[in-house]
Amino acid sequence: MSRFTGSEYKRSRAVGISTTETGRELAKRPNRPGQHGADRRGKLSDYGRQLKEKQKVRFMYGLSERQLRKTFDEAGKMKGIHGTNFLRLLESRLDNIAFRIGFAATRRGARQLVNHGHVTVNGKKVDIPSYRCKPGDVISLKEKDMNLKVVNESLEKVSKRVEFINYDENKKAATYVRYPERNELNADIDEAAIVEFYNK
Repeated sequence: MSRFTGSEYKRSRAVGISTTETGRELAKRPNRPGQHGADRRGKLSDYGRQLKEKQKVRFMYGLSERQLRKTFDEAGKMKGIHGTNFLRLLESRLDNIAFRIGFAATRRGARQLVNHGHVTVNGKKVDIPSYRCKPGDVISLKEKDMNLKVVNESLEKVSKRVEFINYDENKKAATYVRYPERNELNADIDEAAIVEFYNK
């Protein structure tokens, strides 16, 4: 599978939001990348707007187009609002949960942590970043990896966690309590536009 190795900052500036959800990418240079980035103020067409919303999500969660489309199709088979279910499924990925817990400072770092077999779900090692966690699952680190320097440094920087994850500092384990509500997720994403994009 192809892997993005370019600048996360440029991608964030291209779509106009912080894809790492730290805000650092847009702090100094909020305009689009390129020599004339600040001057490009043309109005987007409906298709352009929908594509931009789709790219926001793809860049944020670090998925390929195929992975994103597959998740979108799965969300369509669930009860409820298609767009909200789509975001909930993305939030339920193991790499994202590890990021939300604070095991890594970025989703890319969390994906690497999972790939290398440092993360467990309900006591069993899972090295598939796209693994879908369910409410009630307990996500932790392998016993021998409890004192990984990179993980400890990341955990120390966490000031606040999302409410749908309960974290136990002593055990370095977290419980995925429930699926997130829409108002707990990124407000800069217009999931209705993504539904329109894929339903054309």
